[in-house]
Amino acid sequence: MATTKKVLFICVHNSARSQMAEAYFNAFAPDGYAAESAGLEPTSVDPFAIEVLREDGIDITHKTTQSVFDLFKEGRLYYAIITVCESGAEMRCPIFPGVAYREHWPFANPADEKGTDTQKIDAMRRTRDAIRTKVESFIRTLEDEKESDED
Repeated sequence: MATTKKVLFICVHNSARSQMAEAYFNAFAPDGYAAESAGLEPTSVDPFAIEVLREDGIDITHKTTQSVFDLFKEGRLYYAIITVCESGAEMRCPIFPGVAYREHWPFANPADEKGTDTQKIDAMRRTRDAIRTKVESFIRTLEDEKESDED
């Protein structure tokens, strides 16, 4: 029986960036991989994040937020830990043991966008698109690694 390699995406509130990264990873990752997400200070899932993912055919209306510290206290183990918050915030994350990949992908918080709802949703779309591109690239790295291991 194959072991699932788990990936954890972390941002400050687990309301948008980490939720989007988790959703894209789970939509596109090869068999044997699964993702979840958490936050340093979890709040609730941003309605604009729900909307922009829905535009891309992904439904996260059922998602809730969770604390990275709770996952750490539970002793959860991950193959990869990826922080998607602004630079500096990732330093507040706990250090999980046994991680093969530890990466920081600094995305600005789209929830910080000021202005009209249209401007805010446009900021969320830009972040969504950047996260999707980065997740797809990371998945290609994992697939290349898997093929290399099979050779």
